[in-house]
Amino acid sequence: MAAALRQNAAPRSLSRAPSPRMTRHTEPFRSAEEAWFWTMAALAARRDGARYTAGLGKVERPCEPDDVVKCLDTLYRRRRIDLVHARILRIWGERQSSPNPAYVAEKSDWRLWREALDRLEWPLRVKGIVG
Repeated sequence: MAAALRQNAAPRSLSRAPSPRMTRHTEPFRSAEEAWFWTMAALAARRDGARYTAGLGKVERPCEPDDVVKCLDTLYRRRRIDLVHARILRIWGERQSSPNPAYVAEKSDWRLWREALDRLEWPLRVKGIVG
């Protein structure tokens, strides 16, 4: 019986088509900062009620916003960043701008911003999110 089923089945190479996500061309982010701003914009849109559908943006990205957040969470769990880093990323990410070290009030935020993004860059690069 099993032999009969195998004879009628399609060949393995034809029965396993690659997923659509694997065949589409995606464009990685240029930097961790760009990935972070995109992530925060997507999370804000989700919070405001927008529904995220992969592949419908102007540029197709190699990840979902949650993938970037997971990389950040991993850094926090491994004690590579602190909550203060995450707080600064959230505040400035919601503003969609980076702190300006020329302003005295933003100088310490800029230092934490740079530390967090420098540490986030490598995991994102390894996953192919940053090119």
